[in-house]
Amino acid sequence: MIKVHWIKTITPGNIPARLAMHASMLLFALLSACGVGHFIPEDETLYTGAEIKMEAADSVRKSGKVRKELETLLRPRPNSRFLGMRPGLYFHYKAQQEHPSFLYKWLNKKFGEDPVYFSEVEPGRMEDLLRNRLDNRGYFYSQVSPETDSTRKYASLKYSVNLHRPYTMAKLELAEDSLQIYKAIDSTLGETLLKPGQRYNLDRMKFERERIDRELKQKGYYNFNPDFLIFEADTNRYANKQFDLLLRLKKDTPQKSVIPYTINSISVFPNYSIEGDSLTPASGKEVDGIDFFQKEEFFKPEKLEPYILIEEGQPYNAETARLTSNLLSALGSYKFVNLRFHETDTLANDGKGSLRADIFLSPLNKRSIRAQIQAVTKSNGFAGPGVAVTYNNRNLFKGGENLSITGNFAYEAQISGGGQNGLTGIAAGLKADLVLPRFILLSPEHFTYAVPKTKFSLGGDILKRSKLYSLVSANATYGYTWNENRYVYHELDPVSLNYVNLSKTTAEFDSILNKNPFLRKSFDQQFIAGLTYTFTYNELVDDYKKYPVFLSTSLDVAGYGPALLSGGKKEVFGLEYAEYAKADIDLRFYLKWGREQVLVTRLYGGWGIPYGHSNTLPFIKQFFSGGPYSVRAFPIRSLGPGSFGSGQGGPSSFYDQSGNLRLEANLEYRFPIWSYLKGAFFADAGNVWLTGDITIPADEPRENRDFNEELFAKGRFGQGWMRQLGIGLGFGLRVDIQSFVLRLDLASPLQVPYLPEGERLKVPFIKGGKDNLELNFAIGYPF
Repeated sequence: MIKVHWIKTITPGNIPARLAMHASMLLFALLSACGVGHFIPEDETLYTGAEIKMEAADSVRKSGKVRKELETLLRPRPNSRFLGMRPGLYFHYKAQQEHPSFLYKWLNKKFGEDPVYFSEVEPGRMEDLLRNRLDNRGYFYSQVSPETDSTRKYASLKYSVNLHRPYTMAKLELAEDSLQIYKAIDSTLGETLLKPGQRYNLDRMKFERERIDRELKQKGYYNFNPDFLIFEADTNRYANKQFDLLLRLKKDTPQKSVIPYTINSISVFPNYSIEGDSLTPASGKEVDGIDFFQKEEFFKPEKLEPYILIEEGQPYNAETARLTSNLLSALGSYKFVNLRFHETDTLANDGKGSLRADIFLSPLNKRSIRAQIQAVTKSNGFAGPGVAVTYNNRNLFKGGENLSITGNFAYEAQISGGGQNGLTGIAAGLKADLVLPRFILLSPEHFTYAVPKTKFSLGGDILKRSKLYSLVSANATYGYTWNENRYVYHELDPVSLNYVNLSKTTAEFDSILNKNPFLRKSFDQQFIAGLTYTFTYNELVDDYKKYPVFLSTSLDVAGYGPALLSGGKKEVFGLEYAEYAKADIDLRFYLKWGREQVLVTRLYGGWGIPYGHSNTLPFIKQFFSGGPYSVRAFPIRSLGPGSFGSGQGGPSSFYDQSGNLRLEANLEYRFPIWSYLKGAFFADAGNVWLTGDITIPADEPRENRDFNEELFAKGRFGQGWMRQLGIGLGFGLRVDIQSFVLRLDLASPLQVPYLPEGERLKVPFIKGGKDNLELNFAIGYPF
């Protein structure tokens, strides 16, 4: 054995040499890992794995798929190999030696593997397991024979499989019997997964039993169990490897399992305590056949009754019971929902049983106050500390109404955003939300999947931005939210009001507005009144999906209400109002594989059109591009419109670089590194543009006219728009702890749209020095 020792004084100047030294040690260890034979004990042989050799008749299709399935059964797994070496096994052996070095201890802890010896392999048991799997897939009477290939130190196995033609189903039959349950089973077979011509498959039969059980549970068969069903294959009628499949009940099936049950009474305890409060108070209240018992009224029975979907005299239905539990849990007033059924008349004369339904509801604390110290980051590059205090009443009017009042205060500084670095601000706000767990016009029965919500919101904010302005805003909304199913979510605000008052502007900010009359006009529109609607389809709620899709699209239309009130004038209640229509779409596709590896593609498009007396969108409704949630190779809101650059760093760039059309595309590969640390490589492309006819007022000064003519000439969407895309590449690190994500992305531009033609393409991370790098810090994934 060769031992090598390095002794060297560590100074800043020799750190590279030290790193090279450790790299050399690691390379030496890896090269040494080629030979682990001298570590293997004399009485052991290292197991190197097994393979499946398949021989199948020409009539057998998909034999390769069968082989792959059999390979997943092979046990044990041999020690892993890398480029012909076994580093994990080598590190294990080195760490077991007397006085192992710290390096080998650490490498063994992180990457070491216990040796897998041939003595641990049971070829006979594995032979039976492979043959059993072939039988379960219909390949009856196939042969499996193991063969050992060994040397003094190493051994492997080869399982030769002679695959016979599989048995296929000729027809499915249901046994004839006078029991009522057979008619119920027969009514479910129209949706059977077992079809003539299919290969015998035990797993498919097990799934079919569970499917029939779910159907019977919705037809009143409370005590049924899928194990009571049995499939029998009859191969005697055919000589060409076909079989008939007979479905019947087991002979020892209990009598109470083959009769349907109905609900004969429903009792609800809206204020149940787990500590053991009495369940039978002196008096109760009946609403539509449901008895409500509560010592002190916590929830009004007539308000609670619509969420209880089970009914007296109704056949037992497991799905209805599940939906009832979901609705009651979604009210937001209860900590626990417990729905229990009790048999009251198991063997009635009419061949039916009876159930009593008891619903125990344990309330959450009705009132709460929460204080939060926050670290706030915004899409416009402002960040800073903040505090928020929230008061919550979860059952305001004893009908599940949720009142939330939040006050917040924050100090902000713009840490990124082009030429606006150094700006600070103070923000304060007060907001009240009242959420009713119902629609005003429709009852919960129309929304059995989830509880629909009616929401009233009222809020106000004050923002003081240093060097620029003070902004006072107020908003009020009235709308609805509901889940149509597991994937589809709707949000509709038929009334959405916003009032914005810009005041205390500085001379610097006034010069920005005076320079661009259309920007000034966007701030003049103080009143925004209209309708908003958002549709979301989200398959990410299912973690098991390998190719989930996310789609969100929204519509925002403003001005039609005030136009009717004002008779077509441009002001209502003394305020100029905005008229526009705006829509956007966000489409994402996720490709998942391996261990937390994801490839995400995203397309985004948004377009806003002013109409009526408005010739531009309000500033808060315009589109911006660039930043940690957009094109990450460019500072926040620094792109566009089109190839316009606004001086790149001048004081007006933050405000000029917006548009009414936005297009973006993103591609990101995400992968795990270690524990909560994740990595990513990404490419982004996008920009904003101006559309429509634009007329510059005749009385504008020459300097302003020149500025606006350049803005509209370079910012208008048209031919060559792809050469105006901001394109960037980058990589990032993310700390992901149970969906809380801290993200750090480093990006560099590939195409810079505001540079002259012929100079827009760059070499990312190389050409341009520090100006060619953009570091983004954010909370959460970009998409």
